Amino acid sequence: MNINYVLKVKDAKGIDIQKALEQAGIKVKSILEVYKEEETAEGA
Repeated sequence: MNINYVLKVKDAKGIDIQKALEQAGIKVKSILEVYKEEETAEGA
């Protein structure tokens, strides 16, 4: 079964996310960065 998820993270790289998921026993097929926003002083 293939399932797609979208998650929003702070201070993480794709490889870090993949390693964490695989350590939890979750097989990762691919990770794509689809949007990147810069935090402003107001949004932090």
